[in-house]
Amino acid sequence: MSKDDKEDKSTRDTHYATLRRAVRDSKRERGEIPTPPLKRPKSNKDWKPPQLQPEQVFLYGLHTVRAALDNPERKLIKLSVTQNAFARLDIGEPETLSFPIEFVSPQDIDRVLGPEAIHQGVMLETRPLPMRRLEALKASPLLLVLDQVTDPHNVGAIMRSAVAFGAGAVITTQRHSPTESGVLAKSASGALELIPYIQVTNLADAIEELHRLGFQTIGLDSEGPAPLEGTFAGGRIALVLGSEGKGLRQKTRETVNALARLDMPGAIKSLNVSNAAAIALYATQQHLAKAD
Repeated sequence: MSKDDKEDKSTRDTHYATLRRAVRDSKRERGEIPTPPLKRPKSNKDWKPPQLQPEQVFLYGLHTVRAALDNPERKLIKLSVTQNAFARLDIGEPETLSFPIEFVSPQDIDRVLGPEAIHQGVMLETRPLPMRRLEALKASPLLLVLDQVTDPHNVGAIMRSAVAFGAGAVITTQRHSPTESGVLAKSASGALELIPYIQVTNLADAIEELHRLGFQTIGLDSEGPAPLEGTFAGGRIALVLGSEGKGLRQKTRETVNALARLDMPGAIKSLNVSNAAAIALYATQQHLAKAD
């Protein structure tokens, strides 16, 4: 092989490697493939999270921040971003934007978010989204209720499924549930900006209010008396899912209209709560489509 041929091959290989990397980065931003953990210096093990004010939220990651910037209900405080990440956000020139921008290094963001945050060079300080009341959801045919699901990664994944299947809101408890945060938003990969996340003080009272608004509430339980697809009644459904370990609490089981199971033919009869939510949402949408 001549020297020119070797140089041409090297150029082609570099070009295709760049294209493959761009495709992987786009899929990671959309949450279609996982982001590999970054190796951080051991000196970060002593990092302590900053004390946040009650109305202070830090969002991070390109896709998450871009979705927040596009949400007119978001009150934006400051965008901290590297030069490279700002170019990838593609949101215009700094002087044309309505919120302050601070150009920083990746290490500056690390010091705020900690060694585990996959921030991609962008961090947005913002206020929490406005609170929603259950009464505002009466026009939606499908809701998702979480009974003390504690892991923000699971709640974020559930939000993505809820948006994908057209649910009107994700309702959860104020205690033993994740608040709006960067981890939750990153796991939701933009979905936090697209669906109300309503936290209530008393879940049983909230379920009773859903009954008054005309919803059939169905609690998912691996030992439910009937399969989910045989439990639906009417055109307005609120699915209720329990925590990762304990499932539905007894009070919740007593309050819902019905308990149902997801029938699975394999040896494993229970799923991660986010996977169960996606399957239940699909089955419910199939029912609602037939009911129209």
